[in-house]
Order: sequence, then C-alpha cells, then structure tokens
Amino acid sequence: MHGYSRLGGAARSQNSPPSSPRFRHGRSKSSKGSLKENNSMEKLLFVIMSTVFRRRGLLLFAPLLYISGMLLYMGSLSFDNVSIKNGVVVLRKRAPPGSVYRSPQVFEKLWPFMEADTANGTVNVLMEAWNIKEHREWKPCANKSVPETELPKSNGFLIIEANGGLNQQRLSICDAVAVAGLLNATLVIPIFHLNSVWRDSSNFGDIFDENFFIQTLGNRLRVVRELPDDILQQFDNNISNIVNLRVKAWSSSAHYLQKVLPQLLEMRAVRIAPFSNRLAQAVPSKIQGLRCFANFGALRFSETIRTLAEIMVDRMVKHSSQSDGKYVSVHLRFEEDMVAFSCCEYDGGDEEKHEMDIARERSWRGKFRRRHRIIKPGANRVDGRCPLTPLEVGMMLRGMGFDNTTSVYVAAGKIYKEQKYMAPLKQMFPRLQTKNTLATTEELSQFMGHSSRLAALDYTVCLHSEVFVTTQGGNFPHFLMGHRRYMYGGHSKTVKPDKRKLALLYDNPNIRWEVFKQQMKDMLHHSDQKGTELKKAGGSLYTFPMPDCMCKQAEPKNENGSNTRNI
Repeated sequence: MHGYSRLGGAARSQNSPPSSPRFRHGRSKSSKGSLKENNSMEKLLFVIMSTVFRRRGLLLFAPLLYISGMLLYMGSLSFDNVSIKNGVVVLRKRAPPGSVYRSPQVFEKLWPFMEADTANGTVNVLMEAWNIKEHREWKPCANKSVPETELPKSNGFLIIEANGGLNQQRLSICDAVAVAGLLNATLVIPIFHLNSVWRDSSNFGDIFDENFFIQTLGNRLRVVRELPDDILQQFDNNISNIVNLRVKAWSSSAHYLQKVLPQLLEMRAVRIAPFSNRLAQAVPSKIQGLRCFANFGALRFSETIRTLAEIMVDRMVKHSSQSDGKYVSVHLRFEEDMVAFSCCEYDGGDEEKHEMDIARERSWRGKFRRRHRIIKPGANRVDGRCPLTPLEVGMMLRGMGFDNTTSVYVAAGKIYKEQKYMAPLKQMFPRLQTKNTLATTEELSQFMGHSSRLAALDYTVCLHSEVFVTTQGGNFPHFLMGHRRYMYGGHSKTVKPDKRKLALLYDNPNIRWEVFKQQMKDMLHHSDQKGTELKKAGGSLYTFPMPDCMCKQAEPKNENGSNTRNI
C-alpha cells in the first residue's frame, strides 16, 4: 500500500460505499431537466467525433473515444487531461494529493501575506516557543562520580572499527565502552573507517579529545591508545591478523558473554569490524550507565574544534541581539547525496534526474539499479520521506511565527544547487548564517576536506540554539535531541515537523495564509508537547536519555510543606 492511501479524504473517497438505490433514484428524479440537455450534448459530441474519424479512416476508434468522452463528461473518471496520439486515446491520471513538488507556487501565493505580517509588527514566536514548566523535572546524573577503586584484572583487549559519519562514530564509541565494561575488557581507542560517502580520513584524536576520554573513563574502564607490544607480537605486529568476530546487529549482552568472551579469554584480543549498531538497546543498568557516561561525560570534541565552535556560538549570539541572544538552528539535509538517496523529485526536470542517477551510482554502485527495484518519487513524498527544501523549511518557520528578524543558523554540507534553492530561505530570513559566513576562510581551512570535523562545528552551534529544527532524521538530529534534553532539563527544544502533513499543504497553491499559519502553529505546539519524552522499550538513550541518564528531581515545596506545582 502506498503512503498516500493512508492520508486525507482522497483515499477514503476511493473506498467509499456506493449510494443506496433509494438515494440514486431520488437524485435522478430531481435532475430530469438536465438529462435532456446532457443527451443533446452527447449526440452532438458523437456526431463531431464520428465525422473526424471517418475522414481519417479510423471509425473503429470512435466508440472507444465516445465512451471515454462520456465517462469524463459525467465525472466517472479523474484525469487531468486527455490527448490522442497516433489514433490512441491517452488518459493521464491526476497525481495523488501531496505527491508533486509544488512548494514554489505555494510560496509565490503566500509571500505577500508573510510581508504583511512583518509590516504589522507581529510578535516573534522565538521568545515564547516552548511552554516548559517552571520547575524542571529532570536533571543530568550520568556524570555522577564513582569511588576510586582498583579495577579487576582485564580479560583482554577489545578493538572496534567505527564507521559512518560523526554521530554514527559516536554511537559506535559509546557502545564499545559498554561492551568493554560488560566483558571486563580493555578498550583500544577505536579505529575510524574511511567511509565511501563521508570520505573523511580523520582519526579519533582529530575529532574527540583523546586524553580526556581516557582519563575520564579511568575509574570505570581501562582505555589504551594501542595494543601493548607482547600482544602485537602474538599477531605478527599486524592488527588485521587478530580474528574479526562477525557480530550481528543489535546483539544482546548474553550473546557477548556467551560468544565473544570465550574468544577474548582464549586469544587475549578480539576485533569487531564494523561495529555500528552491534549492541542491543536493552542491557543491564550498570552497562547502560556506562553508555550514558561515555556519551555525556567522556566524549568531548578536540581542542581545535571546541575553540572555533565556541567562537562561532558567541558570534551567533551577538548576531541575535534583537532576540536576546536567542537563535534558531536548522539541520538541512538537502545535499546532493541525500537528495539522490531519497529518490525524490523536485523541479529540475530531466537534468535533475540525470544528475541524481549519476550521484546514486557514484556513492552506492548499482544499489538503485537492482532487479525489481522500483523508484516511486511521488509515494516517497506523500510518505514524508523527501528531504525538505530550504524553501519549505522557511515557509514552515514563517508560518509558525518566526519573523524576518530571527537569526537562523543552517547546519549542512554542500547544498544541492545552493544558489537556486537557498535564495528563498534567505529572502524569508535575511539574518541567516552558516559556518562559512560565521567563521573566516582562514579559521575553517584546517577543517576543510574533513566532513566529520565540520559536522562537529555544526553540532555545537545547534546544541546551544533556542530552537533546533530537524528536517530529515538520521544520527545527527537523534544525538542532538538527546543532548539537548540532557542539557535543558529534559526538553529537547526541537521542531520535528510532520512531513506527511506538509506534503499535502505544500501541494495546495490555493491554501489561505491564515489556514497555513494555524497548521504550522499546531505543528510547533505538537513538537513542544513531544519535547519531553521518556525512553520506551527498544528506544535509544542517545535520543531519550530519561530515565537511564537523567534523574527526576524532587518537587520543590512551599513554606507549608506542600508541593508548589499546580495540579
């Protein structure tokens, strides 16, 4: 079933039961006068079509054309247009609601009303975006100190290979800390795999503070930079000679204890590569605590990244002086690779399709050309799987009430056809910044060509924003939402749009500005309500740190000893 069959009234109308005979009979009685007129028009249409086809010797097609014309005339079929090609009637079916990219037409219609709102001096919602309770319920507790006790003798050395981008590497590192704690193993500083998409050759120490990581984990886990000489000699000084255990994704703690630990004890060192998503979400609470501490306590960016990132945050705050230093950050996933991977279509026509085919083949080599693989851009859009364009993000934010004085930071890689697609977003938000405008060319030079280091700069600026907007999912927003919950009393302060609803709204060029604004305000309110969420069974603590990594605060009491919170 396509995604669009679950949405709106269009899907329901296709499956609605036929009207009762009594109703149909009554309706026919009330329309006797119009039937005579319809019959006359049908006869005239038949005479015209018969004459045309008789001249061409194609009289045999006249009945088919007549029936098709009558069905269209009577409204039995829904087609946008009908044409005749080589004597064949071609019927083009109307696209399902939300399946076509019509956002530029909607923007053209709504832009004058956006300007009118600005002229009328509406209140910027940035100052009151979140309805956070006065007394925050949750506080960080992953960094609680532990007594300095001697660690038990290690069972051996664990070597893992972290792959993917910045936050996929982060996930692998934190899970490796948890597995090492589970096995009572000594963790070797993770090796970073050169990913074909991210193409970043950075090592652990280039992105994260290696000394801080080792020292901070010291009371909980042994961490070393490299294997000792005696272990290396055992494997002819070649890490690749160490057996690579193929662990399935989301393996349980029992699997590690039953399958990996015996190998570790026997060989003194084991390797697991790749290591992305190799540990189940549900593990013993002590091991879960190690995960929390690794993510929120032991991992911090390298000094070079932290220094520039802090400068960029300070500059962003100064740019936002009109809004008391508050700004909006947007994780915009409209890079060429993401657009290609999504298999969505925008307004670039054949040129865009050709470019996306090349991009898919370059990064995924035949994955999208496999037999029986069907690409359905319209279904993807209706199902909310298409990356939002800068234009769509801008309209959404303006509809929510963020006016043109709002400072916006865009976290992204190289935007697909940046000059074309970023122009309307800059038109709506003139105070827009990116890392390339917030930092100088000289400051960024040491990070160029290293996507994970650049992503770390984006991550930090987004972390400290008043409002964070996620547009496409992935590890970056998932980790960031969790980190923001950890920092802001349990609330993520994140706009997570309903992209299925947006697809329908952006497909309606006739939508009224008041209706659009109300829909966007409802979406912001929903994001506010979902800002504070507890981790559910099977959920990730990296996105939902409560209750594994955060503690619930006792409710403050007034002078009478009763709780101060209103019930």
